[in-house]
Amino acid sequence: MAADTTRPRPGPARIATLSALPLALVAGLLAFWGLGGFPDRPQDPKTLAAVPAEAPQLAPSTATVCRALIAQLPDPLGGLARRQVTSGPEQNAAYGEPPIVLGCGVPQPDIPPDAQLLGLSNVCWYPDERSAETVWQTVDREVALRVVVPKGADGSWLVNLSAPIVAAVPATTPGPMHC
Repeated sequence: MAADTTRPRPGPARIATLSALPLALVAGLLAFWGLGGFPDRPQDPKTLAAVPAEAPQLAPSTATVCRALIAQLPDPLGGLARRQVTSGPEQNAAYGEPPIVLGCGVPQPDIPPDAQLLGLSNVCWYPDERSAETVWQTVDREVALRVVVPKGADGSWLVNLSAPIVAAVPATTPGPMHC
């Protein structure tokens, strides 16, 4: 006599459980994501409001340098998507939320004699720490640049700006001796 090799069929309860489990898992993940459970997901810059930026009238030579710099800026910057600015897109750029804002052709900074200057990737910067932000200003360029960075922002942005700055904005001769 041959052995019975047929398996018993799963019951309706087992079938319902096996089909409901993946659906519940997917629904839970969607709810977690929808409630902000994945905080590192980037926001779509098209859905964000334009970033306020000043756009003073620039001399023709300064405007030329600023347009060249803005054209060379990366997108994204250190993982931050580029955003619209309210004015002067030929001299201003913004990235991320909260925004990091670069201004080109700004007034030369007033630097205290005892200020600590930082040379990063061939650009000399003066950092001005404020309560809600750090304002970084170049001190070795023919056209002054300012980058406003909110507290707590990722620091990779400054190094990522250096290559386009070096390529587009001529250095002063000689640059600061203590940078």
